[in-house]
Amino acid sequence: MSATISNKRPQPDAVLVDIVDYALNFKIDSTLALETARNCLIDTLGCGLEGLEYPACRKLMGPIVPGTVVPNGAKVPGTQFQLDPVQAAFNIGCMIRWLDFNDTWLAAEWGHPSDNLGGILAVADWLSRNAVAAGKAPLTMRTVLEGMIKAHEIQGCIALENSFNKVGLDHVVLVKVASTAVVSQMLGLTREETINAVSLAWVDGQSLRTYRHAPNTGSRKSWAAGDATSRAVRLALMARTGEMGYPSVLSAPVWGFYDVLFKGQPFKFQRPYGTYVMENVLFKISFPAEFHSQTAVECAMDIHGKLKAAGKSAEDIKKITIRTHEACIRIIDKKGPLHNPADRDHCIQYMVAVPILFGRLTAADYEDGIAADPRIDALRDKMECVEDPAFTKDYHDPEKRSIANALTVEFNDGSKLNEIVCEYPIGHKRRRTDGIPLLEAKFRKNLARQFPERQQQRILDVSLDQATLEAMPVHEYVDLYVI
Repeated sequence: MSATISNKRPQPDAVLVDIVDYALNFKIDSTLALETARNCLIDTLGCGLEGLEYPACRKLMGPIVPGTVVPNGAKVPGTQFQLDPVQAAFNIGCMIRWLDFNDTWLAAEWGHPSDNLGGILAVADWLSRNAVAAGKAPLTMRTVLEGMIKAHEIQGCIALENSFNKVGLDHVVLVKVASTAVVSQMLGLTREETINAVSLAWVDGQSLRTYRHAPNTGSRKSWAAGDATSRAVRLALMARTGEMGYPSVLSAPVWGFYDVLFKGQPFKFQRPYGTYVMENVLFKISFPAEFHSQTAVECAMDIHGKLKAAGKSAEDIKKITIRTHEACIRIIDKKGPLHNPADRDHCIQYMVAVPILFGRLTAADYEDGIAADPRIDALRDKMECVEDPAFTKDYHDPEKRSIANALTVEFNDGSKLNEIVCEYPIGHKRRRTDGIPLLEAKFRKNLARQFPERQQQRILDVSLDQATLEAMPVHEYVDLYVI
């Protein structure tokens, strides 16, 4: 029997080449992208500072071996840890993602592109400190912003037309790939080495989405992206040593990613890599909630006020209909018991019930103490989600990118409230003018969680001025966040 597959070494898959050539060669000249990246940076770091308030997150911080300190290592904001760049990337990525409050990208695949900051900031800080120790010029924060733009673009453009969730894979595969490409460029890898590194990211066994869905929803969804961006740093460092790559990792018959994990389908692309994703990224500003529910929570806050004005309560409600888009139903339409905070922040009924009852939705509202209130589950049982095909269409429209929800409340006496509709959340590009002041207020609040007033002001003086931030050495900026 003769072999049917040639053993001739193929040229790298075009998808690998496109990613790498973009990461190595694309010049960022979009003022909008750079300004949005600065806002994304401060919002992402602020999310991490809030995450540190939760023991379940803080227990994962620090070195693998307790007491380890790495000379000229990367520092973890909000802590006293100074670590190797691989473990620092995990720490930073974990705290960023813990509360599901950082930015979001919605398309055929979903995700949170700022998850990549874990690897980008850790490597930039490590390189900057070592450069200074060697008497060389440090990296500046402009490098970090450009890295963020490129990581957002790689993750987001692949996500536009390719659904990993439909084959059971988690979106953090794209964090790993994007972080690997960008970190490789920061480390000064050659084009061939960078292709090798990105191929290694695709070769890895990829995370299953089971930890994001009933009945297995759990806390891994809060550290999975930290794991992915950390792995990216590890793979880039391995490629720097000359470790070989796998050029047809995606397209190889039988053994490649497409055949093994993507039902034999090659990736599709809507647009070339540029600065589109950062310019259009979604910010979570008002509520720490899975993004498909953001507009529903806005509607629920409105309902809370209307009930109060009418002298009614949740006990007067007979039914709530949530008119929504397909992705929302697939991810967060959930009945039955909710077992932990990770379960609750992926249940649209829970995220609607809490603001109707209390006029708020905070990270603390997912904890067991609040969840034990029997009124929440009683109200959840009165809710029904129905898909509106028009909402689904507008969700995928690249010119709209809406995340629409509409709530109708029916009362026991037969009356009802007029349907409340919200198509674009406050963090959407269409609402940037209203959103940015609130994003900055969110950042100030998160700084106050960890730092004294003088330290807060030093961070704000740099962070809110574009030119000052871009020119600042990375290690000096990170030092502003050290406890």
